[in-house]
Amino acid sequence: MTTDTDPQRAEALRPWHEIVRDALKANDVRLITFVPDNVLRPLIEAVQADPFFTVFSTTREEEAVGIVSGAWMAGMRGIVLMQTSGFATLANVLASLAVPFQIPVMMMVSERGTLGEFNIGQALVARTMRPVLDCLAIEHHTLSRLDEVEFIVDRSIRQAVATQAPVTFILSPLLTGGKVFQK
Repeated sequence: MTTDTDPQRAEALRPWHEIVRDALKANDVRLITFVPDNVLRPLIEAVQADPFFTVFSTTREEEAVGIVSGAWMAGMRGIVLMQTSGFATLANVLASLAVPFQIPVMMMVSERGTLGEFNIGQALVARTMRPVLDCLAIEHHTLSRLDEVEFIVDRSIRQAVATQAPVTFILSPLLTGGKVFQK
């Protein structure tokens, strides 16, 4: 019998952004850089409300990767939050900084360009994002099921730090609900 006080049921009812926030905290990822995005808003608001984190907006995704890279060199773990279109600007900084200098840049990308997307630019970047990550040998996971979020985020952060390699979490609209489009 399952009750409202059942710990497994309570965990299953937590929203994705709380699970991610807690996994970041458990892995001492204190620096959160982001380019504003509506899908990521619940996570951004959750980390901004928690004094454990240092959180700020950047103007471009490359800037955020540079800041997180510098923080790693100074002994602090960080993550970059962005949407799919912002990822399109990152190939150079990832190939010339994060990968060759073995910096475990963590990136969380809210996926656009699928499931009813109207913007061709978003759709093209969505189709090229995973191949670019594969070409750069950057570990990436698409988060689409709530019951897998904690395990994947936790283990991937541990792996990124241990192997000193970047990792990307792609937030599927199946998990987040995605962008709400006007009819």
